Amino acid sequence: MGELLRSSTALLILGGVIVVMIVLVVVLVRRNKRNTFATPLERATFATLHTVALAAPSLREGLSRTSVAFALPYLRQLLDTCALAMTDNRGVPLGWDGNSDQHEPDVRALAQTVISTGRQQLMSHTSLSCDHPNCEVRGIVVVPLETDGSIVGTLAALTTATTGPVLLRASAEVARYVSSQLELAELDESRARLNRAEVRALRAQISPHFVYNALTTIASFIRTDPVRARELLIEFADFTRYSFRTAGEYTTLQDELNNIERYVRLEKARFGNRLNIKLQIAPEVLSVVLPFLALQPLVENAVRHGLASKPNGGTITITAENAGAECVIIVEDDGIGMDPARLTEDLDDAHQSGAHVGLGNVDDRMRSTFGDDFGLVVDTAPGAGMKITLRVPKFRAGIRV
Repeated sequence: MGELLRSSTALLILGGVIVVMIVLVVVLVRRNKRNTFATPLERATFATLHTVALAAPSLREGLSRTSVAFALPYLRQLLDTCALAMTDNRGVPLGWDGNSDQHEPDVRALAQTVISTGRQQLMSHTSLSCDHPNCEVRGIVVVPLETDGSIVGTLAALTTATTGPVLLRASAEVARYVSSQLELAELDESRARLNRAEVRALRAQISPHFVYNALTTIASFIRTDPVRARELLIEFADFTRYSFRTAGEYTTLQDELNNIERYVRLEKARFGNRLNIKLQIAPEVLSVVLPFLALQPLVENAVRHGLASKPNGGTITITAENAGAECVIIVEDDGIGMDPARLTEDLDDAHQSGAHVGLGNVDDRMRSTFGDDFGLVVDTAPGAGMKITLRVPKFRAGIRV
């Protein structure tokens, strides 16, 4: 959780920086409605921000030949050099933009030194030797790319002027920007791995007791009502096919509700009229994207801990409302409820004990996907049932099925 919070903090900081950049651009544009800028500084600022924004998406995919090939032309605009290259953590070039690639051996040698020492390296015109006619390279600067304290590659700038403090500083700043994007790419991948691990843990919690109960119920109908047994077996197959799918971290509200209906039909075969469900869903939010298996555990929690122990059973109500930029989803039952203090303890221990069938798991995944403001809100008291509310943004960059 600590690492996850640090990741969220880093993403929030980045978001703040991006907002400031956007505001700056908007202010500059509004100062002149004809899209011209009053001073050279404003023109340079806009051009720099625009170039940085164009390079960012590919770098957020990590360090690869594809991402490097896309980003290098924009980065070279920032440095205004005759060529720019990027290598991996072994000094092997991943991409080259511009001419003068006859100096690739020099870049490799300098990159390997940077990787082994952790310090930027330069080669002046007095150290360069080139048999290529009309070669314009007069200097090479190679700086490290780092994520989480480790060198993951290098950035090499080839210039037609003598290498000096300005190029050294500029190259270091561009490398720092690239490193920050690569670090965010690693955070994204870490979050994705965590989400996949959380889903695997959730499946491990849900499957044993539910599979046993469902199959026992189906078996009880085989002789007395074989048609019903066949229908339930098909429901069970569809439920498990969805729940154990391997494609994607996210799903739509529509697909999640369809799976919940399968689950409830299987449970109603066991509980009969003791279990009822009501759906109040706004059609316009059915396409909202949320973490895979975010709702089914909430419904299962209501069945297991809210209604199963209530002599006459009860009703689960699922509401999904359109709330502007968000969708508000409420899973409510009129079961036995519980002491809020005990619920807090159970949620803290949910991953180890399986208590309350993944509420803590869903809370973690909602926070890691959308931010700490989007965790579960649980209202309960002994004898008063339980109401679980979650808010889902209708759009969030990178969150899609």
